[in-house]
Amino acid sequence: MRENTVRTKFQKGEAVVNGWLQIPSGVSAEVMAMAGFDSLTLDLQHGLLSYDTALPVLQAVSITQTIPIARVPWNEPGIIMKMLDAGSYGIICPMVNTADECAAFVRACRYPPKGYRSFGPTRASMYAGDGYAKNANDTVLTFAMIETAQALDNLDAILSVDGLDAIYVGPADLSQSLGGPPGADWEEGKAADAVLHIVERAKAHGIYAGIHTGSVNYARKMIEKGYQFVTLQSDLGFLRAKAQEIVDGMKDSSGKEEGSSPY
Repeated sequence: MRENTVRTKFQKGEAVVNGWLQIPSGVSAEVMAMAGFDSLTLDLQHGLLSYDTALPVLQAVSITQTIPIARVPWNEPGIIMKMLDAGSYGIICPMVNTADECAAFVRACRYPPKGYRSFGPTRASMYAGDGYAKNANDTVLTFAMIETAQALDNLDAILSVDGLDAIYVGPADLSQSLGGPPGADWEEGKAADAVLHIVERAKAHGIYAGIHTGSVNYARKMIEKGYQFVTLQSDLGFLRAKAQEIVDGMKDSSGKEEGSSPY
């Protein structure tokens, strides 16, 4: 069975650099995968992807060694199981606020007797190769998103759920839930304190911690604090930023753009 190199890196104590896919295009996903991210997460919650458009994205990522992960729209077993059957090697579940919600999510990702995932790995068995049925429970990663004040109150209980591999901090919703504005890369205030508290509690429970970031510098700081899974912006964000940079450079008479290819 194909190795889940994200899990391997976690077990070795190494950090995983994750990319974020919001554009429903196999070509842009292929570009991101070829860039060398350790993993790429298909965003079916706030991104523009549906199941139908996620499938060719998974196929594009599969031509590389990059590990495909999916953030599902909600804690709903149907889409969780469908994305696993399509070949996702991990699921990020949003808005997990209690231990019971976390347990329901984890069990949807596991075959019996550890869970209630229905058997039918239509594409996953092709992507993963021989042994999927036997090894999926120990290969697929479960990430519960911690992004509300309620989740913070229940953090230790969530982190104690059997079968949970990791948590993933959604900094924008977390900040809003704590009374602040949405955003990322918090350096001070309640959200910043919560980000540090979450990773410390995760380490205490032996659970891997991930976080969404907006810059390389902040991502590196989070790795230093103990986060082993850091996401750097998104494909749409990269496109928007680079396009703006090019247009601004052209409109600035003192600017000079250099490049060997127009493509």
